[in-house]
Amino acid sequence: MARSKRAHIDGEECGPARLDRMLTAARAVTPWLAERSSVPQQQLIRDFGRCRAKALKDIKEGLPVRQGAGMPGFKKKEQADPSLNYTRRGFRLKGGRLHLAGGIVVSVVWSRELSVEPSSVRVYRDIVGHWYASFVVPAEIRPLPETGAAIGIDWGVKETATTTSDAYDLPHAEHGKKARKKLSGYDRMMARRRPKKGRAPSHGYREAKRLRAKTYQKIARQRQDTSRKWAKRVVRDHDAIAVEDFRPKFLARTTMARKAADAAVGATKKALIEMGHKHGRDVRLVHPAHTTMDCGNCGARTKHALPLSQRIYTCTSCGLVSPRDKNSAHVMLVRAGLYPAGADGGRPPGAPLQQAA
Repeated sequence: MARSKRAHIDGEECGPARLDRMLTAARAVTPWLAERSSVPQQQLIRDFGRCRAKALKDIKEGLPVRQGAGMPGFKKKEQADPSLNYTRRGFRLKGGRLHLAGGIVVSVVWSRELSVEPSSVRVYRDIVGHWYASFVVPAEIRPLPETGAAIGIDWGVKETATTTSDAYDLPHAEHGKKARKKLSGYDRMMARRRPKKGRAPSHGYREAKRLRAKTYQKIARQRQDTSRKWAKRVVRDHDAIAVEDFRPKFLARTTMARKAADAAVGATKKALIEMGHKHGRDVRLVHPAHTTMDCGNCGARTKHALPLSQRIYTCTSCGLVSPRDKNSAHVMLVRAGLYPAGADGGRPPGAPLQQAA
């Protein structure tokens, strides 16, 4: 299977240079292709070339092909949402409007002002039918005042984030659960109106599909808003953050898949890391192995893994009794080197950081 994929990628017909020449020849004989700017068409070929180069590198090194590398996946026309990339020579901003190559002028509703001149822009349409323009600008670090505090964060399902301080715990918002009844209604509407094979979908089917997509979009935005507000509060009040480097993908194969997806642990973790880097905070990722088995006070490890039903951690060495997730959050601080030894949240002499009270 790997050999066939390599042969498919290595083929001359897939080379970006050859595709660029084919595009020039096709524009000369195809009116609908030539009537628009060649900038996004050429950029598409360059993006393909970069993905192909990544795939070839992975194959030569004997590694699995990374996500987003290799040959693109093909979709039907009605299933693919349009997306166009414009480099600096293909667009300009004038009078608050976006001018694209080919004489296209777009009035943009700005979410925020651009800090510097953008290097490129991606214009795309989502599944609901809304159009967006995503600008690429250099990352800008905006340092926040020092607080002298550190915090440990453990990810979970019952609570999205459990921290060493009760004031910064993030409860499960359950945005998806609250909208489940509405989504079930749209699913039934689509099932009743599902078109037969070879026939175009009816207006009712398309409308139910649009409303279903709009509801999912609202849920995604609610999750993003919740995670970003929480991340900003944590980053503002702490100089150093020890975060469990948790990979929630394996939960998709368990009975907790629906609740884990609704918790949006991956999106919350990403928002916290991005916010920390943006404001110049010290964000340290901690490997999650044995974090539920180690003691956050003395570092001793239990002989057996704790079942999920056991929510209280009891250390047989030092006698510590603590909620399981709280103990894991303290373990994050210990492994990241941020926990002050031998103090109950106090600050020992010469220590630059202390645990949040």
